[in-house]
Amino acid sequence: MSSVTQRIGEIKQPKGGYIKPSQFESKILNDNETLHETENIHASVVEMAVDYLTRLVMCASVNDAFRISLWGAECATNWIPNAIDIGHNLAENIKGIDDQSIINACKLVTFDVWYRNTGAALMAFNNSNSTNPKIPDIYTIKNIQIMVQRGINFFKKYGPIVKDGFEFNEKAFTSTVGAGDGDFLTVDTMWDFKVSKTKPTSKHTLQLLMYWIMGQHSGEKEFKNITNLGIFNPRLNTVYTLPISKIARETIKTVEKEVIGY
Repeated sequence: MSSVTQRIGEIKQPKGGYIKPSQFESKILNDNETLHETENIHASVVEMAVDYLTRLVMCASVNDAFRISLWGAECATNWIPNAIDIGHNLAENIKGIDDQSIINACKLVTFDVWYRNTGAALMAFNNSNSTNPKIPDIYTIKNIQIMVQRGINFFKKYGPIVKDGFEFNEKAFTSTVGAGDGDFLTVDTMWDFKVSKTKPTSKHTLQLLMYWIMGQHSGEKEFKNITNLGIFNPRLNTVYTLPISKIARETIKTVEKEVIGY
């Protein structure tokens, strides 16, 4: 049984992808801010920090916004005995998007992998033999601050947020796909935050489609009114949207059966 992202890595999509990224309409949001060209920590850490800090500032408590990181700290205790204390101490000192809060957030999100992929976490832990993740430099901190502010501005225009960090009930899962969690729901759109330096890929668009299909199978009411898929990239400050009505029904059925396994 795989997670959504693991399943996407296991399959071969048709040429161009089940949903071609070019099908999404794009819109650049201008804020006259320029990001520094380099950052000194891994892109995945930056992405999670931007995502979770945006949730914190917009609508969530620290424990809710960083709940997967805190779950990861619990999973890490067999190898890092004081992991829970480390995680909660970091969480208690995240107050917003000041410099120290961002440093703490970047440290805390490194626990995510212990929840999502313990094998990868163990490999990284054994290779580094350290529980002290790299500290973001001043340029990385400033970039994160700008991107979180872009997230705030984005939701002022495209919100309000109906649900953040959405998860699925057991009805959504199959013997093929047994885990997955998304970023944000607004009234009619399912959103994914991506902080890559490039435009969305077919892996990103398939991930969103899988989440939408799983939401429909879950039977939960918050997914019933979702009629659009959307990606927001605060690094590029660009919004990408696609009405579900423009996705071929045959494509949806194929992903349901052959990718997810309903």
